[in-house]
Amino acid sequence: MADVPAARAALRIVTHLAHHSDPVPASAIARDLGLPRSSVYQLIRVLQEEGYVVHYPELRAYGLGQVVAEIGSSVLQASRLARLATPLIERLVAEAPVPTVAQLAVLSGADVTYVGQASAPRAPTTVARIGVRLPAHLTATGRALLAALPAAQVRALYPHRDALITRHGIGPATLGELDAILREARERGWAGEHGEITPDYASVAAAGLDRSGYPSVGLGLTYRSAATDAATEATLGRAVQAAADALTARLSGR
Repeated sequence: MADVPAARAALRIVTHLAHHSDPVPASAIARDLGLPRSSVYQLIRVLQEEGYVVHYPELRAYGLGQVVAEIGSSVLQASRLARLATPLIERLVAEAPVPTVAQLAVLSGADVTYVGQASAPRAPTTVARIGVRLPAHLTATGRALLAALPAAQVRALYPHRDALITRHGIGPATLGELDAILREARERGWAGEHGEITPDYASVAAAGLDRSGYPSVGLGLTYRSAATDAATEATLGRAVQAAADALTARLSGR
């Protein structure tokens, strides 16, 4: 494995700061970690610019920045969502009329990140594993989440509105085409996709909302296209919609 000394040293600085409740002077960081003081200042400057470290001028010392807090908060939030939603998606795959994989996904900009999964026996193998990021406009979970956002927020996520990427040459290529897909999802109560992530697979999904009405997590089911017809797809769509409504009740306390 290649060794990158600067990267390793930067990570050691962040870890060192995490172990101290009070800001730490650069000279103390250099001493405690056995690093040249000039290197510590250079690395801290980069970490500051990226938001991982903040400077306390009055103390002539440094502490962890907002980015580290956001990462920790994101991990805790994903864990909380998975804990609340896992029983619901396990029930989904157990009751589905065809073998399915259920996913939990959260928005990460214009992508979705998968934070939970449950599989039925003989379920298809999907690329949507925990930790994987995929374009939101191509996935059923992403479309369900986007459909619950205000139109202005969706537009902000897609500044290049006439050049949306595709994986297999199918799916919305412009923001106008995506708008039509999201409008259908809102009217129907659940979103779908057919072969836009993996050929011969299809998915349905709906969004769970928090107390403010923000789409916190998408619940999806993926299955083999050949195993379903329109009626079965509608049954699966209504099932994820009901599960998303149940999760909304848990998240909102209503």
